[in-house]
Amino acid sequence: MAANRIKMIKKVLEETFSPIEIEVLDESHKHVGHLGARSGKGHFKLTIISKRFEGLPMIQRQRLVYRALASLMETDIHALSMSTLTPSEIG
Repeated sequence: MAANRIKMIKKVLEETFSPIEIEVLDESHKHVGHLGARSGKGHFKLTIISKRFEGLPMIQRQRLVYRALASLMETDIHALSMSTLTPSEIG
């Protein structure tokens, strides 16, 4: 189930942002017993590097990610922590 969710998240983000790099980790195991975990949705950690974020403040970058994942936020994602970076910020 978690592997499918990760694939769905990556697919949406790859189509939307054409990232240079993307990593999605399922951290649901850290939240067992947490009220939000009872819904069956997962907790994920995202790192995404994309030229699409150039010139945008962090909050705008995160809003774009949340907008792209809106339908999955309703069905599969309870919590999402993220690092949204540009290529120039990594090297």
